[in-house]
Amino acid sequence: MGRVESKGSSNHLKLEHAIKHNPIIQKLYRSGMSCVFQLWGMFVKTDSRLVLMNGHGYKYNDSPRTIYRKMLELGLDRKYRIVWALNDPENTNIQGNVRKIKMDTKEYFQTALKAKYWISCVGIERGLHFKKKNQVYLNTWHGAAINVCGNGVPGRNDFHWGHIDYFCMCGKLDEINFGRDMELNPKSYLRCGYPRNDVLSTISPGERIEIQRKLGLPEGKKYILFAPTWRDSQDGGESYQLAPPIDWDKWKEKLGNDYIVLLRTHPYTTRLMDMKFNHFVLDFTSYPEVNDLLIAADVLISDYSSILLDYCITEKPMVCFGYDFEEYKRVRGFYYDMEKEMPNGVLKTEDEVIRHLLKLDYGAECNKTKIFKQNHCEYEKGNATLTCINRLFETNY
Repeated sequence: MGRVESKGSSNHLKLEHAIKHNPIIQKLYRSGMSCVFQLWGMFVKTDSRLVLMNGHGYKYNDSPRTIYRKMLELGLDRKYRIVWALNDPENTNIQGNVRKIKMDTKEYFQTALKAKYWISCVGIERGLHFKKKNQVYLNTWHGAAINVCGNGVPGRNDFHWGHIDYFCMCGKLDEINFGRDMELNPKSYLRCGYPRNDVLSTISPGERIEIQRKLGLPEGKKYILFAPTWRDSQDGGESYQLAPPIDWDKWKEKLGNDYIVLLRTHPYTTRLMDMKFNHFVLDFTSYPEVNDLLIAADVLISDYSSILLDYCITEKPMVCFGYDFEEYKRVRGFYYDMEKEMPNGVLKTEDEVIRHLLKLDYGAECNKTKIFKQNHCEYEKGNATLTCINRLFETNY
C-alpha cells in the first residue's frame, strides 16, 4: 500500500518517525519542550468549564466522538465549552455547540493548558508532560492490546502516563500490557471497554439490515470486511507501505458467487498498490463510521489489527490472515500467542483463507469468536460511554 505525499508531508513523517524511535531525539524533545510548556502553564489559568477533545489521527472519530455525541444528547454542551482539535478543522463538520481548532498550533497548546478536562484516544500532550494537577485527563485509547505498543516497541521510551486520571480497559490483558508498557497508574483503570464499541453490544438484527442498506450493499450476498493493520516505516519515515499478497481475481473467481469484499485500510494508509475496485471489492477506506462496517459484515479478515478485538464483540466469524506473521512477530511482537489464541490460528496464505471461507461453518465460527471475546474483551458490556462521562464530570446519568 502506498501513499502520495507532498514534500512537506514527507518531511513531517520523517520528523515524527525520528521523535518516536531515536532515543536521543526523544529525550531532547520531551525534556526541553515539556519545560517550556510547564512554564507557560504557570501563567494560564485553568477554565473549569472548558473541555478539549481529539480523535484518532486527529480527526472527528473514535471513542471521543462517541462521548461527545452522548454529551450533546445529555445537554452537556450547554454546561461546558467544548473544543475539538483536528488536522483539518475547516473541512470537518461537527454538530452542536463546539469550537474547532487546528492541532499543533499555538491555539491548540494554549487550549490544552487552559482546559480543565482532556478527552483523547491517542494523546493530548504530543509526547510531552505539562498536565497540571487540577486538570482531569481521560484517555480511551484506540485499540485493545494485541500487538506490542508503547515502551514495548523497540526504540520507544516515551510513554510515562502515570499522570492520566482515567484510562479505558476492555479486559484483563489490557491492564497487564498497557499498564506496564505505558506506565499507567492502576487507580486510573476504567474497566468498561471502549465507548466507540457500545453500539456493537446492543445492535439489533433490524438495525443491522438498515445499515447494510445505508451502505448500498447488494442483497443476497455475504459480506467480508478486510481491514489490515498499519505497518510502521522500515526506512526512517520515507514511506509507510502495505501490500498484502492478494490476487483479487482469484478471490473473485473462488468466492464471487457468495461474497463481496468491503476493503477498509488503516487510517495512516491511503490505497492498495495497483488496486482496482469493482462490484466484488468495494472501497470503504474513507467511510467515516467504521462501526457500520463491523455491524454489516458477516466475516472479518484482518492481520494483527486491534479491530479484531472490536469485531469479536459482535460474536461473528473472523479470520487472522498473517501473511508476514514470522517477520511481524520478530520486528514488532504480540502480547499473546496468536496461533493458539485466535479462533482459527493464523492463516498465512490467501489459499488458506479462501479454503476456510469456502467451508465455513457459520454457527461453529460464531462460537469460537464468542470464546475469544470472553477471554480478551470481558469488560465490554455496552455502557462505557456513560461510565466515562460519569467519572470524568462526577455525574450520575
